[in-house]
Amino acid sequence: MEHVTVVEAPANGVAPRLALLLLHGTGGDERDLIPLGREAAPDALLMGLRGRVLEHGAPRFFQRLAEGVFDEADLVARAADLAGFAEDMLARLAPGLPRAALGFSNGANMAAALLLLHPRLLDAAVLLRPMVPLVPATLPDLTGRQVLLSSGMADPIAPPAEGQRLAALMREAGAAVTQVVQPASHGLVQRDVAAATSALREVGRPAAA
Repeated sequence: MEHVTVVEAPANGVAPRLALLLLHGTGGDERDLIPLGREAAPDALLMGLRGRVLEHGAPRFFQRLAEGVFDEADLVARAADLAGFAEDMLARLAPGLPRAALGFSNGANMAAALLLLHPRLLDAAVLLRPMVPLVPATLPDLTGRQVLLSSGMADPIAPPAEGQRLAALMREAGAAVTQVVQPASHGLVQRDVAAATSALREVGRPAAA
């Protein structure tokens, strides 16, 4: 499968402030997170990508062996492939702009893997309902990276404990991590949008003295 993408510039000819990769959950596509991305970051150049793995016809970004059990070899290979493609796309379409990813569920896990395996690709990430995708043998230096993790209090797929484990891993690597737990299950709620908006507003801004 080829990489399928959709690119959407800010409305009214506004110059984009950042480039935002949108990575959908299982069964989604490149347009799923466009409305969320636009609401959370009105001034972003949105880049929606479709996962290249099919699980019973449902697009994903990497294979899994069972619910919550990831095929780590496939994840590493897919992350490398996606990182190379995204790097080229960002260099062509958004040179010089800060780079962030917003991912939901499977897409959040892929975004986390990109941070852990290809740390130079992204400046920030918004991870909605994430799990720990893998633990690399050597942690990258994520100093200066901004990461938001938003878990659902009653999520049976990606419980808050998974978000806590991932937050600890990202902090150990040096990232500036904000973790929130929403009164929700696996589905997104308006509080996720508010949290994403707040996080993306800070991307590319100098840290307060």
